[in-house]
Amino acid sequence: MEDTPPIALTPAPLVDPFLRAINYLRVSVTDRCDFRCSYCMSEAMTFLPKRELLTLEELDRMCTTFVGLGVKKLRITGGEPLVRRGIMTFFQSMTRHLESGALNELTLTTNGSQLTRFADDLAAAGVRRINISLDTLNEAKFAEITRWGRLPQVLRGIDAAQNAGLRVKINLVALKGFNEDELLSITEWCASRDMDLTWIEVMPMGDIGEENRLDQYWPLKDLRTTLGEHYTMTDLPDNTGGPARYVRLGESGQKVGFITPLTHNFCESCNRVRLTCTGDLYTCLGQEGMADLRSPLRDFPDDDSPLEAAIRDAISHKPKGHDFDYSRQKLDGQMTRHMSHTGG
Repeated sequence: MEDTPPIALTPAPLVDPFLRAINYLRVSVTDRCDFRCSYCMSEAMTFLPKRELLTLEELDRMCTTFVGLGVKKLRITGGEPLVRRGIMTFFQSMTRHLESGALNELTLTTNGSQLTRFADDLAAAGVRRINISLDTLNEAKFAEITRWGRLPQVLRGIDAAQNAGLRVKINLVALKGFNEDELLSITEWCASRDMDLTWIEVMPMGDIGEENRLDQYWPLKDLRTTLGEHYTMTDLPDNTGGPARYVRLGESGQKVGFITPLTHNFCESCNRVRLTCTGDLYTCLGQEGMADLRSPLRDFPDDDSPLEAAIRDAISHKPKGHDFDYSRQKLDGQMTRHMSHTGG
């Protein structure tokens, strides 16, 4: 009788207390950015000492552990991820999980400033689509909102991404009195370049200096009403477990998403967690609770079991939903940490 080969055991999937399967990890690889967007951070930001950040090798081990526990989608964020020195070696390393089939998608969110340098390399590493944050097509307004950014550089980056074969989606933060008048022109511009777009309500994340988020807040229900006066909108059933709700514009065929954390609690199907550049795991964007994964990663360099146990314990405490609220004209639910640290 021939020996029967041992059966490979598959680790139990990550499931939170509300029976939501966690299969999407967003990873901030740096809190640094070459822009200083006024709704995101103050102009005089103090960034973390580099020694506190996970090394690229540690990021690889961390993400590989999550993939082994059933994460199928990996989104790299920042700050601006492409300003991290040597970051392409990390993307190239993650390619092995795409090739093995363990990972379904490797992608990133970027401000577009570095895409002329890296678009081809990203495509070669297996990235197929990216999100680019772009809140206005007016060059003067772009310089105002980003403080340090230059619109032509980003537009060249979009060209480079599309030329490399990357599918581009534009993310826009809805800002009252800033880009309200560009709703239709931006929609038309995206349609002309075969790009979908997603509008996002400004979120109460971190101290942004003298700016007032209540003054910036443009409810997406108002934006959607205006858009519906010019386009035939059909609701789409698309549900990735994330916050966006989608419509199809009949006249252009493009898909438009709405992320409304302040007017609609989108948590019931949440399938994601966020890893900071320092190794803290936040199981909810709108809660302060986090788990330290850097310690088990560094304390046990040759044994992933403590790290896996720490991940499972963190998922077991994932809350039902966030606490963002502007309804009483105050910043209830404001998070002390910046989005650039948590990962956009």
